[in-house]
Amino acid sequence: MIDLPWPALIGIGLIVTMAYTVFGLGGFGANIVGLPLLVHWLPLRFAVPMMLVFDLCVAAVLGFRARHLLDRRELLRLMPLLLVGMVVGVTLLSQADERWLLLVLGLFVLSYAAWSLLNKVPPAPVSPLWAMPAGLVGGVFTALYGTGGPIYTIYLARRLADKSVLRATIGVLVFSTATIRLGLFTGGGFYAQRGLLLLAAGLLPCALLGYLIGSRLHTRLSGARAVQAVWLLLIGSGASLVWRSLSGG
Repeated sequence: MIDLPWPALIGIGLIVTMAYTVFGLGGFGANIVGLPLLVHWLPLRFAVPMMLVFDLCVAAVLGFRARHLLDRRELLRLMPLLLVGMVVGVTLLSQADERWLLLVLGLFVLSYAAWSLLNKVPPAPVSPLWAMPAGLVGGVFTALYGTGGPIYTIYLARRLADKSVLRATIGVLVFSTATIRLGLFTGGGFYAQRGLLLLAAGLLPCALLGYLIGSRLHTRLSGARAVQAVWLLLIGSGASLVWRSLSGG
C-alpha cells in the first residue's frame, strides 16, 4: 500500500468529501475538483482508478433515484461517441508520460474554472450534431482523468432546459461511463496496484458523505453560485499542476 502519513490521509479524505459535495450539487464535477489536489499525494495512474470506485457508487445512487427523469434520446446519442473516446483515453493513460498528462489536466482545469467564473451568458440551444465533438472529447477526458463530465455537460445544458432532467441524465451518463471504464481499467491492470482498493474502501464513506451534503444543498441554493468558490480553488490547483509539470517537480 502507498505509505502516507495520517495528515496526508486526512487531507485526502477532506478532498474526496469536497469533490463529491460538488457532484451532489450538479451530478458531475467530482474528478475535476478532486484530481488536481489528489495528485500532489498520489500518482495519477493510482488516483484516477481510485476515484472511479467512488464514481460508480455515488452515480449509482443518483442514477437510481432520478432514472425516471433522464432524457434517453440524448443518452443514446452520446454513448457510442463516448465509448470511442474512452478507448483512446485509456490507451494514453497507459502509455503517455505522466508529466505531460498532468500538464494537460492543469491546463484543462484552469481553462474550465476560468470559463465557469467568467461566463455570464445563458446557455443557448445547439444542434444535436454537437454531440459528436462533445462525446469524443468527453470520452477521452473521462478515461484519462474522469473529467469528461464538464465537456458533455456544456452540450447537454444547451439541449435540456429542465435542471432536474439535466442532473439525472448526467448522473446516468457518469454511471454508464464509469462501468465501461471499470472494465477497461481492470483489463489494463490498474486495479492490480498494491493498496489501491484498500484505500478506496477506506475513503468511500467520505465520498458518500459529500454526495449527501451536495444533494441537500442542491435543493436549497443555486448550484452555480455554490460552486463559484470551488472554481477559484481550482484556478490555484490547476496553476500549481502546470507549474509542477513545466518545472519537472
